[in-house]
Amino acid sequence: MNAFEALAAVPLLWLSAAGVVGLCVGSFLNVVIHRLPKMLERGWADECAEMRGEPVPLRTTYNLFTPRSACPACGTPIKAHQNIPLVSWLALRGKCAQCAAPISARYPIVEVAGAALAVAAAWKFGPGYPALAVAGLLWVLLALSVIDIDTQLLPDNLTLPLLWAGLILNSYGMFVPLGDALWGAVGGYMTLWLVYWAFRLVTGKEGMGYGDFKLLGALGAWMGWQMLPVIILLSSVVGAVVGITLIVARGRDRNIPIPFGPYLAGAGVLTVFFGKALVTMYLG
Repeated sequence: MNAFEALAAVPLLWLSAAGVVGLCVGSFLNVVIHRLPKMLERGWADECAEMRGEPVPLRTTYNLFTPRSACPACGTPIKAHQNIPLVSWLALRGKCAQCAAPISARYPIVEVAGAALAVAAAWKFGPGYPALAVAGLLWVLLALSVIDIDTQLLPDNLTLPLLWAGLILNSYGMFVPLGDALWGAVGGYMTLWLVYWAFRLVTGKEGMGYGDFKLLGALGAWMGWQMLPVIILLSSVVGAVVGITLIVARGRDRNIPIPFGPYLAGAGVLTVFFGKALVTMYLG
């Protein structure tokens, strides 16, 4: 009996393990969400300095692991026992232990979301590699969504590995045949690429970023070209509803761009769990 068979015999243990791992991964995703855009900005600044023939400034090491996490208000390093996912935030009542500055509720929200997505994947696919793969997909979509909301960026550091992972997994037929995955990647990218250029030719403005093309291509690589209409429809409907609501309720300027990545990611999550049912219902 392997580990997956043992977990299948005790479903509650399997779901509990997924939830705990999801909380821990959600804690790491908070680091990725906060640091990855800053790392990219540093890299771009250094490249620009090199192109101008200027010396690249010396900087302290800054990556996903160094330096240690610290309070953004007072700079006090966060101790290990203060960094337990969700528990520490509740124990500290959402405040820094040193200076009592408020800690954003987004941190525990991302952690809980990471756990919820992991449990959903574990419940849907059961003990096995497909559940692990889908959990990884959902975690990356979560990180991309929050980064896009913050910065209107969908980093290639996340979208391109996600695309390749979908193609590699489906080369073993994990979710769809490789041919469907390949044309899903091509179709996803080209669909939004064509929309981008059509909008630009008509209006003279850019309607979306290249990161959106890559994200839809990645979703197509995971789910196959057959699911692209579902993803596009769901993301467009939700994006339109949210955009109109923001304009009407908050008086948002129509010229202020609204990130499309979270809607694509949300549509991808819904399609993972309900895509085939939606297609069957529509065809029926």
